[in-house]
Amino acid sequence: MALSSVLFSPRAVAAALDMSGLLRLNGDMKSSAPDSTTTTATAMTTTTMTIGAVADRFGLATHVLRHWETMDLLRPGRDAGGRRRYDADDLTRVALILQAKDAGLALDTIRALAAAAADPTTRRDILRREAAALRSRIAAAQTSLELLEGALGCAHDDLTRCPNYRRMVAQRLGTPSRTVSPGCASEPPH
Repeated sequence: MALSSVLFSPRAVAAALDMSGLLRLNGDMKSSAPDSTTTTATAMTTTTMTIGAVADRFGLATHVLRHWETMDLLRPGRDAGGRRRYDADDLTRVALILQAKDAGLALDTIRALAAAAADPTTRRDILRREAAALRSRIAAAQTSLELLEGALGCAHDDLTRCPNYRRMVAQRLGTPSRTVSPGCASEPPH
């Protein structure tokens, strides 16, 4: 499934979370409605979790959830005592944030994606920029891997004497270098 179709798709994440065992209905809660004749069964229509329970569920520290709230990534409800109460939508949002972070997105980018959820053009622009940045990081990592693999295969005691290493340095400096055959000599020069 494409990243863009998964990010900020609450139904897909909610299905993956299987929240049936996570949330409990608290039937003992009193209604805060002005009409005191309202029954607790009709007053409590949603189920919630504490910040500690959500943190445990996702393997996070509670301060992480609080930080995400200060960044306007989460907006949990509050109970009468002012304590955070997370509902199914909040759990979905936490899962989405974690998915986006796993994809390498910064919290500011995740916030921008959330803000652009109703604007497909803006969302695609953000995702295109992130995909281009990821391609660049992959290319840099590939170059680094080639350097390390070349060094592992080099028989020179001093890597700076390796013709392939010198060629890579010259390329990085943007200076012309003499042509060197690919692959390092298996024996150091005598």
